[in-house]
Amino acid sequence: MGLEVHVLDLGDIELDTSFLVLAQDPGRRQQVPTFGFLITGGEAPVVVDTGFSEPSIMHNLGMEGWWRDGQGMENALERHGLKMDDVRYVLHTHLHIDHAGYDDHFPMDTTTVVINRRELEYSASGLMGEQYPAPYIKHLIDRLHHEGGALRLLDLEVVPYEEIIPGVRVEAAGGHTEGSMNVLVDTDEGVACICGDVVYDVQYQLLEPHLQRMELDPAVTGNHAGSKRSEKAAIRKAVVGSRFILPAHDRPAVLEAGRVIGRTFDRVPGELIDNDKWPGKLTRDNRKVATA
Repeated sequence: MGLEVHVLDLGDIELDTSFLVLAQDPGRRQQVPTFGFLITGGEAPVVVDTGFSEPSIMHNLGMEGWWRDGQGMENALERHGLKMDDVRYVLHTHLHIDHAGYDDHFPMDTTTVVINRRELEYSASGLMGEQYPAPYIKHLIDRLHHEGGALRLLDLEVVPYEEIIPGVRVEAAGGHTEGSMNVLVDTDEGVACICGDVVYDVQYQLLEPHLQRMELDPAVTGNHAGSKRSEKAAIRKAVVGSRFILPAHDRPAVLEAGRVIGRTFDRVPGELIDNDKWPGKLTRDNRKVATA
């Protein structure tokens, strides 16, 4: 039996639209969700990304953040009958301000945080400034020196992948940050790729790629540390061979031969919603609301 991936609603942020997709409506503010993910059905619960430490820290980047009713890690896990100390592994696609802020709430003695070693090195380089808040990185150093395996560092630039538990493996993403990684999960319907911020917006990066002319040429985000060439390659790497792609700020997409054929809402595998029936922004209880 394959594994399942559940979307964890960890909060909302407001940012410039051109941050999500390069050169799209600069100056327009847009609210987007911040998602983590829970992998179930394996030998132990696994969480991918933990959200921001608290909403006001998003002011460090000139953004707004919220924990609205029912959002946040504790509430999200509780909906699946879990508590923080039930989680065996926390995996990080990368360590940005809205992805790695809640690690210190997971016990050091029973939860191992797993990151690519290059991402920890890169976080201290200063190249992306407040995207890596000091308290987050200092906590990871505490884990580094804690006895009992509170931190696991990977060398994904050297090996093609590493397995975390049976059915869950990670690989270098090749985009967004120098140490970003994809989390690949074997489900009954194929591979689910949790890609962090390599993809922000399914509609305008993959389905209707903004300002792109060539067939299946993806649009890049407005927030990346490398070249546009590497970003396009990273998007293709996440898409090729995957049945599902799960960004951190958009609902999951269902793929066939590298094309987006539909969406799901809160888990994969899940109910397929065709592209032409996707209502845009949905509330957590699946009601349709106006698109921002």
